[in-house]
Amino acid sequence: MNVNEYQQLAMTTLNPQLNRRDVLINSVMGLCGESGEAIDIVKRWMAQGHALDKEHLIKELGDIAWYLAEAATALEIPLEEVFQGNIDKLKKRYPDGFEVQRSLVRLEGDL
Repeated sequence: MNVNEYQQLAMTTLNPQLNRRDVLINSVMGLCGESGEAIDIVKRWMAQGHALDKEHLIKELGDIAWYLAEAATALEIPLEEVFQGNIDKLKKRYPDGFEVQRSLVRLEGDL
């Protein structure tokens, strides 16, 4: 499955009663909530002596993917466009791979 197929399949579970504005709001709130759940799993592993619950983390990452697809849908763009834009930005920022200096000092307009 490719990323746009994922977006299409995932959005079959989108609440059809939400308007585009509410879909966008729900998506960014969902991203925050699910990211919080993911970091909580890592926190328990790093700071509380728990074993890393990889299966639970994978499920939370899936939830994050769903909300990312929802955000792209609200913006009426294919998820692939989000991914490609990120790769283009990273290639520009780190043309030869990651460098600490480039991460510390960004060019004007580099978001």
